[in-house]
Amino acid sequence: MTLKVYLSGEIHTDWRDRIIEGASGLDVSFSGPVTDHDASDDCGAAILGREENKFWHDHKGARLNAIRTRRGIGEADVVVVRFGDKYRQWNAAFDAGVASALGKSLIVLHGPEHQHALKEIDAAALVVAERPEQVVQILRYVLTGALP
Repeated sequence: MTLKVYLSGEIHTDWRDRIIEGASGLDVSFSGPVTDHDASDDCGAAILGREENKFWHDHKGARLNAIRTRRGIGEADVVVVRFGDKYRQWNAAFDAGVASALGKSLIVLHGPEHQHALKEIDAAALVVAERPEQVVQILRYVLTGALP
């Protein structure tokens, strides 16, 4: 049976590609949010109509993205949430909360510099990893029992 993994969070680095490439050959399917920043921000206005007020523009987009995110997390067996170094990822914190509330197996991915700031989110996770390669090793272990 295929392990369904939702890759959430930071969109400015190649961490998703590293996990997907590393998991090649494993029985894993990956999904995630729209990672084109402009498309994600503008989806509501593009589909539902332009907004002059930036708040309502963002509001429309956030609500459409929430439908996609809830569906993806709901269908996943494992949710990986990445917090990056340069940007505030409030959406990643939301996704971690949704995954936790739905009882999903949550892996949080971030560097040691975020340990204190993310301590409550880390406490909700089953695993906290620092590198995408560790996530691949976790997936391999879950599926096969093999250690690195």
